Amino acid sequence: MRLLRIPNERAAAEIPRLLALDIVDRGAKIAKDDGYVLVPLLEGRWQDAVLSGEVVDGHAHVRDNRSPQRRILDEIDIPERLLDLLPMRWEFVGDIAILKMPEELDDWKEDIGRVYAKSLGVSTVCVDRGGVRGEFRQPNMMLIFGKNTESVRLENGIHYLFDVCKVMFASGNVDERERMGRLDCQSETVLDMFAGIGYFTLPIAKFSGAKRVVACEKNPESYRYLVRNVDLNQVSDRVETVLGDNRDLPDRPFAHRILMGYVHRTREFLPKALNLLLPGGIVHYHENYHVRDAREMLERDLDQGCDGRPYEILGMREVKSYAPSVSHYVADIRFH
Repeated sequence: MRLLRIPNERAAAEIPRLLALDIVDRGAKIAKDDGYVLVPLLEGRWQDAVLSGEVVDGHAHVRDNRSPQRRILDEIDIPERLLDLLPMRWEFVGDIAILKMPEELDDWKEDIGRVYAKSLGVSTVCVDRGGVRGEFRQPNMMLIFGKNTESVRLENGIHYLFDVCKVMFASGNVDERERMGRLDCQSETVLDMFAGIGYFTLPIAKFSGAKRVVACEKNPESYRYLVRNVDLNQVSDRVETVLGDNRDLPDRPFAHRILMGYVHRTREFLPKALNLLLPGGIVHYHENYHVRDAREMLERDLDQGCDGRPYEILGMREVKSYAPSVSHYVADIRFH
C-alpha cells in the first residue's frame, strides 16, 4: 500500500490535517520508522491532496479486524432493548463522524459518542437530527463527543472547509457538483446567486475554464467559509466573492451563465437573474417538483417568472429524491 513518510517533528501537526482530508486508511496502523512516521493512505483519495512528505510503497499492520459495527456492539453499554436503535451507518467529514440517531438514545449520548469515536477512529461525533433551521438553513446538529466541529471534505478534487454544526452540506448533490466542474465555461463570466461555502463555485472556477466567477452569499457564516475555500482551492485569481442578498446586485447584464442552486422559492429570484444574464446566456435552475409533472411545473414557473423572455430548456435532470414523490431537479435553460 502507499504510505506517507513524515519526519517525527512534523507528525503532530500533519496527521490531524491528513485525517481531516479523509485520505488516511483508518483500517491500518500508523507506524514509526527511524525518525519518521508512516501514515497509510487511502488509494484513490490522496492523489489530489497537498502532502508534506514522501509517498512510498510499504506494508501497514491491519487494525482490529472486527467491523466497526461489531466493535460498537461489543463495547457499548446501554440497555439491550435499545441496541437495535444504534446507527450502523455514518458519514465522515474528515475527522468527524456524523450519525442519525433517534432521541430515545439521548440519555446515553455521551457513552455512545465515546464508543463511536474510538471504533471509527475519529476525534468528533455529531448527531444529525435532520432538517434545517431559519433563513440561513443552519443544520440541526448535536455534538456528542469531542470539541472540533470544523473539518475539510475532499470531493472530486475540491476541498470544502466548513463547520458541520453551522453550515449545511448536501451530500446528495455530489453528482451535480461534479457536473459543474465538467461544464465548458471557457472565457465565460459565471454568477453563482446562492454560493454557500462554494458548492458549485469551486468546481466551476477550478475545472470549467471560466474566466470569472462572481459568488454571492448572504449568510455571514457561509460567506466566511466561502472566502476561505476560495483561497484553499487556489482560485482567488478568478473568483469574486460578494456578501449580501443577490437581489441587491446592480441591474446590468454581465453573466454568460447563472447558477440558481436554491429550492422552494427559486422562481422569486428569476426576474433578478434575467436582469443579470446576457442574451443567449444559460441558467442552471434548481427546484423541487412532483415527479409526475416536473416538466410542466418547471414550464409554469418559467412562464410566470421570465416576463415573456424567450427560453429553451436544454435539459432537465433529477439531482436527488427530496420526499415521497418529490425530487430536487436542475434544469439547464438558455434565455434569448
